Amino acid sequence: MANIALRSPHYHSPTAPATALSAKVTITIDGTLRYTIIKDCTAGTDVIFEISELCRDYLTITFNGTYTAQTITILLTTSFWTAANAGGSQVGSSTGITAYGFEGYGVFMEGVNPDIPFPDRSKPTWLIEETNQDTVSTTDKFYVYLPDNTAGQAPAIDTGHTISYPAFSSTAIVLQGTVAGVDLNIVRISCTKYGDGRKITFVNKYGALQDLYFFLKKVTSTSTTVEKFQANTITSTGGASSYSTNSATKKIFNKGGIQSNLLSSGYYPEFANEYFEQLLLSEFVWLTRPETNDPAVNEVVPVNVKTSEMIHKTSVNDRLIEYTIDFEDAFDYINNVR
Repeated sequence: MANIALRSPHYHSPTAPATALSAKVTITIDGTLRYTIIKDCTAGTDVIFEISELCRDYLTITFNGTYTAQTITILLTTSFWTAANAGGSQVGSSTGITAYGFEGYGVFMEGVNPDIPFPDRSKPTWLIEETNQDTVSTTDKFYVYLPDNTAGQAPAIDTGHTISYPAFSSTAIVLQGTVAGVDLNIVRISCTKYGDGRKITFVNKYGALQDLYFFLKKVTSTSTTVEKFQANTITSTGGASSYSTNSATKKIFNKGGIQSNLLSSGYYPEFANEYFEQLLLSEFVWLTRPETNDPAVNEVVPVNVKTSEMIHKTSVNDRLIEYTIDFEDAFDYINNVR
């Protein structure tokens, strides 16, 4: 059983038995047969099937303020045949492997077939970066940073494949590891000077929803897009041509707008660089903000990260580690959904 990071390639490599000339793999996702792949093969050699790109098409990621585990169940059934194109007779019995697909990824140096939560981490665990990275330890340390008087949730994985989001109260400073096996440390940050901060929720490297607060100032801006065409405003009456100087000849159409939010993170420790790097690499990001018509009520909106580069800050070089990231609404300001 594997927990597959579907943003990275995953290779299924069964070995062809004697007399086999072709191999067939069927991919069943959440109980429905989706793909049948057939390849020629040579007895005694591995047949390589890359499956993650196909499976990821059936993984739907959503977030509306409620934290839910979002994975798919994958059944790989392999059979070998005595003729090309899965013809002739079957060699031996079919074999089945069950795996679970996550919206996660491994990095190049972690090698082939990354398996969440990756080789340096034992399960159960929290699905965020730990402070003592690349060290297998029962004393792994995990930290989240929240404003004062703010409750929250953090992602954990059990000994198998199940993601959960244990909740903690608005005053908690530690969440004991009844689910993840180790404690989660909750650091409280006072941000009353700039309000309550802004919460960004993103799908991290492990395919889990992670919250990241930006504690300092925020700047909201609106930009517009426009298309123009040259209009003919000449009219003719009684053989005399004229045009109105009050009628525009450069006409505007398809004018749209989009809002952006420039957020400052506040001061984080050096190991939190990993949080911000994973945020920039994420394809699913949401901003929690007050509603325009009722600031007492929060709304969750999808955003895209406009910032495309970050310099990893260190306490030696920068002393105080702070990031400013630009987020753009992932929809047009004017309602044009048709």
